[in-house]
Amino acid sequence: MSEISVRPMQERDLEAADRIRRLAFGTFLNLPEPIKMFGDIDHVYSRFAAEPSWAFVAEREGEVIGSNFAVRWGSYGFFGPLTVHPEFWDSGVGGRLVEPVVELFERWGVRQAGLYTFPHSLKHLGLYRKFGFWPQFLTPIMGRASSPSDLIYTTYSEVPAEQRERVLDECRQLTSLIFAGLDLSHEIRYTQAQGLGDTVLLRNGETLTGFAVCHVNAGEAGSNACYVKFGAALPVVSAGQIFEQLLAACEDLAYSRGAATVSAGINAAREDACRRMLARGYRATGGGVILQRPNQPGYCRPDVYVVDDLR
Repeated sequence: MSEISVRPMQERDLEAADRIRRLAFGTFLNLPEPIKMFGDIDHVYSRFAAEPSWAFVAEREGEVIGSNFAVRWGSYGFFGPLTVHPEFWDSGVGGRLVEPVVELFERWGVRQAGLYTFPHSLKHLGLYRKFGFWPQFLTPIMGRASSPSDLIYTTYSEVPAEQRERVLDECRQLTSLIFAGLDLSHEIRYTQAQGLGDTVLLRNGETLTGFAVCHVNAGEAGSNACYVKFGAALPVVSAGQIFEQLLAACEDLAYSRGAATVSAGINAAREDACRRMLARGYRATGGGVILQRPNQPGYCRPDVYVVDDLR
């Protein structure tokens, strides 16, 4: 381990980091051709472009052998994908890559931090437990076909540039009612700046009642798909109905932009939100478990109508 160092990621590392991500996941899942894992879905180039200082690599003798990415949503932080070349599994590289992101979380002063991993892997659960992350509810990835809707909504891309900060403030106020300090501004901005998709905005009069950050035919969605990276309904009595409207808007956005499917993660602790997704025809296409530190519900609660999965 003395030969292995961890440093901030640089642009020249991206190709190697992306190749290792595919190889590591494909090997773990026993694919016949591991390098083909994920197709054109991207977790490396877009996250590095969003904030290079939040990305790290492990290297040995000048060769990249693993990487990890931190993400900050205001008072909440998470990390991943953390991947290590299979030749270096079980050699402590994973732990070395967790260390700098945990240091970031402490520097930022986040109220809670989390990650998403394989629920059946005791090795992964054991690694993250060493850093104080505790497994909680399962988080299935739900999917269904896109479809048109006559629902009225707008998108962030339609907002004039001079009004976008006000919209970001509204989104921040909505999420802070769910979890104090939760802020998706960075996610919304970089999704727009990189042309990865758009953010759906729902209103009741002048009041923002819901929003959803969607990657469409790019980024973490890949071709012909829409991935709802985060979506939240205003926590009011009618939150369940707003949540269904938000899903309908995402389905319509996907359909209007030529994406055949819509996918979104939903933490199983949000029971009513899960049931409403199932009633709309969503079915599990995969899944994992989230681990959080401290071991508290955070915004994974029955009264919350949020989609996300921390991948």
